[in-house]
Amino acid sequence: MTTPRSLILDTTVRLVFDGALVLSVYLLFAGHNQPGGGFVGGLVAAGAIALCYIAGGLQAIRRLIRIRPWTFLSLGLGVAVTSALAPVLSGDGPLDHAVVQRRLPLLGELKFTTAAVFDTGVYLIVVGLVLMIFEGLGEDSDRPEHSAGVEDGEETP
Repeated sequence: MTTPRSLILDTTVRLVFDGALVLSVYLLFAGHNQPGGGFVGGLVAAGAIALCYIAGGLQAIRRLIRIRPWTFLSLGLGVAVTSALAPVLSGDGPLDHAVVQRRLPLLGELKFTTAAVFDTGVYLIVVGLVLMIFEGLGEDSDRPEHSAGVEDGEETP
């Protein structure tokens, strides 16, 4: 038996979700000169995803994010480790970062630090971890032990 969904909660999630994701990306990129960074930005994105989970359950998250959680984790870990060890190849220490500044015609002065790449990896790890938690907590009707007609404690063939 399913419980009725709350119209107020659904409407609030629709209003807050997009803004929270934009804020999380802002915190990701602003975190080098101001408070924030990959971890804080990932937590804000995770909070937005948690709102979707509360409002619509695991199926709402699966409809929203079609990529499996371990893909986020793997990609984030790969990006973070690569960006941490890449300076070693050029003779610098691990986690050393560089600053690249370019003047672009329409955007003006653009400053990019390689630490942003590491923070992006951390961001993806945090989001992937939260998605994995929801996968573990959520119901999974595709698995045989959760299908109709199987009593608790019975094993499936």
